Amino acid sequence: MRNSVTLEICADSVESALAAQKGGAHRIELCSGLVEGGTTPSSGLISTVRNGVSIPISVMIRPRGGDFCYGNDDFETMERDIDTATQLGADGVVFGILREDGQVDVKRTRRLVDRARPLKVTFHRAFDMSRDLMESLEALIAAGVDRVLTSGGEQKVEDGASKVKELGKVAAGRIAIMAGGGITETNAHRVIIATGIRELHARAAVSVASPMHHRNDRISMGAIKGREYQRLEVMEDKVQGLLEAVLNGSRHGAQVR
Repeated sequence: MRNSVTLEICADSVESALAAQKGGAHRIELCSGLVEGGTTPSSGLISTVRNGVSIPISVMIRPRGGDFCYGNDDFETMERDIDTATQLGADGVVFGILREDGQVDVKRTRRLVDRARPLKVTFHRAFDMSRDLMESLEALIAAGVDRVLTSGGEQKVEDGASKVKELGKVAAGRIAIMAGGGITETNAHRVIIATGIRELHARAAVSVASPMHHRNDRISMGAIKGREYQRLEVMEDKVQGLLEAVLNGSRHGAQVR
């Protein structure tokens, strides 16, 4: 029996979430602040997306950008945001907590896992920032995490494919491994073959120009000048392209679920 492949798409707007579903994605990671690598979305965004899509939604729980070493106030914020995601109908939450020494903060990870139940819990790529991936994998299993997103400790998963494959073997079904980091239509099948992993995380987004005609180029509202007049949006055809890439690989043992 051939293994199936699950495609999770990262979305930071209602439009992107709808495009992901129309394109055939199996799950959405919902977040804001993609320039920061993803932060917690607002309750309004969670609610509107939940009302608009029928596929599972995993909500990012990350109170700020920067590192993954959180103080007590940050941690309390994460607990409250998990409660909000649960109340608004999320199917899962996504977070990551590290200690100052680069180890997984097992105690507080377990607290958030318990808080989130019965939602599924994914530990995001804070995992790739930890000091020892194998040590961290065992820590996440001990903390009760359901899934870990990883590029094998590299910027792009293709560069970390051998490590991702090793992680999958060590996990041995005790925790799900999801491969992410630079997944595109051109490399999705190669990643599947190289890693043996059957869950992929991708953005499938392109930069879209703002419809505004009037522009004040003297002002920048953020650190990157000009971003006020462009958006990153998931494209339905790019999601379809990713699925087609996986389908083309089905002859070699992978099929879309």
